Amino acid sequence: MPTVLSGRTLAVAATATALLATCLAAHAATAATTGEAPAASSGSTGAADAAALSANKVLVIGIDGAVLDRVKAANAPHLNGLMAQGLTARSTLYANPMAATSSGPGWSTIATGVWPDKHGVKDNSFTGKNYTAHPDFLTRIENANPALNTYAAADWEPITSTDQNGPIFSAKVDKRLSLKGDRDGYRNEDPKIAAAAAAELQGQNPDAAFVYLGEIDAAGHSYGAASQQYLDTIARVDVLVGQLLTAVQNRPTYAQENWKVLVTTDHGHTNTGGHGGSTIQERGTFVLAKGPGIPAGSVRNDVKLVDVAATALAQVGVTPGSAVDGIPLGAPDDGDAFDALRPNLQARVDETGIPVATKGFTHTPPAGWSVDNSKMGTGGVTEWAGWAFATDEFWSQAQRDQWRELNVRSRDVFAVADSDEWDDKSHTGSYDSTLITPKWAVTGGTTGSSAHLTFQTHYHHEAGQTAQVLVSYDGGTPALVKSYTADAVARSESIALQVPAGATDVQVRFRYAGSNNWYWTVDNVKLG
Repeated sequence: MPTVLSGRTLAVAATATALLATCLAAHAATAATTGEAPAASSGSTGAADAAALSANKVLVIGIDGAVLDRVKAANAPHLNGLMAQGLTARSTLYANPMAATSSGPGWSTIATGVWPDKHGVKDNSFTGKNYTAHPDFLTRIENANPALNTYAAADWEPITSTDQNGPIFSAKVDKRLSLKGDRDGYRNEDPKIAAAAAAELQGQNPDAAFVYLGEIDAAGHSYGAASQQYLDTIARVDVLVGQLLTAVQNRPTYAQENWKVLVTTDHGHTNTGGHGGSTIQERGTFVLAKGPGIPAGSVRNDVKLVDVAATALAQVGVTPGSAVDGIPLGAPDDGDAFDALRPNLQARVDETGIPVATKGFTHTPPAGWSVDNSKMGTGGVTEWAGWAFATDEFWSQAQRDQWRELNVRSRDVFAVADSDEWDDKSHTGSYDSTLITPKWAVTGGTTGSSAHLTFQTHYHHEAGQTAQVLVSYDGGTPALVKSYTADAVARSESIALQVPAGATDVQVRFRYAGSNNWYWTVDNVKLG
């Protein structure tokens, strides 16, 4: 990854140099109070730290097992204030067999910015972890620009400690604090973590920091997300979040700095308590964000957990690129046509297992797109009678634990052809539907040219079904350019197209046919 240096502020650096000795003393006092020391420390101290001061800084606060709707209902003025002052974005996780909705995969996804099929953590055993190829965002920052100062603090050992499961945040991080907490709530170290991190944020010189608080998850396990005890715990943790936010705002150099603050969680909880499974409650996550470029009171449906790392990297001047699956929150909108359908989504018709309040499907395509159902059978489940446009929350609840939850690389609204669910109601004929793009301009020239068709796809295969990508130029006969004959789970596709000489437009068709087989999704279809 190339080194990208962040901007400097001379006045800030001078102030930091003067404060350095005081700051180090304050940190030592904090460590003595907690009775703990950082699990590992690397990097330089002294005048070099002050010289490395960056105007652009980021703080990521991780609160384990928090349910967004319960945060909204709790006495949590700081968390709810972040929503009012910035962005609220809810999303959903994977489920098995990609990974369990557990802390190991959740925090690994947040820290590395890639999904479990890359970082390798499927559960809390951490078996198969691949942090060498996919390091945490603080380590990426150190690799790109060692002059930047990084900090991580947590009271769940695998995050910052060198126990047999971790650490998720590597020894390259300049300063790591690890306290031994108990996930069942018998010993809560969150106040110590918050106090130490607040001292670091206010008195030291972190450019990028991650702080973990775990008590909400313990309350979820002990009492359930629907309990008053869970709400009371959110209120207690909110005070600690406020302590961290106040520490940032009380920095002597705060007026010369641009801070981006993100708050996120690793998984949800059932009403009665617990997680790890595939229910929408367990898969529920969110990202809250405040800072430059984030409109107050904004709400988005296209943000994923992998975007946290991408946003943190971009904030301190490190280009995420293809090394991570995430997209920085401030990245330009790519104008995905399917996402524009969200205001038109409908509630269930035949799918009685989906909550009646969940509006998540339509058969009306975006402007310029069309669906050819001339070969489609009649009857069947209304929602899936030919290509539909749906959200993860809607589609994955049609039938759980059949890999629908693995469609993690689609965002917001996507196109889906599902012969399995369509077959659940009486019908005649078989499933055969084609999704057709608009005609896009190309320049074939006198000798032809090349173009690339890109999209995200999630295809579950079974013998007897077909999934084909066909391309036609200037209204000619569609030609096959891609055929799926095996599972293609949560993939990003790029298909090279050879544009014929003299061609002026191209049109793409996605044809899926089957009879009580599986399904195919596509999203973010682009020609470049």
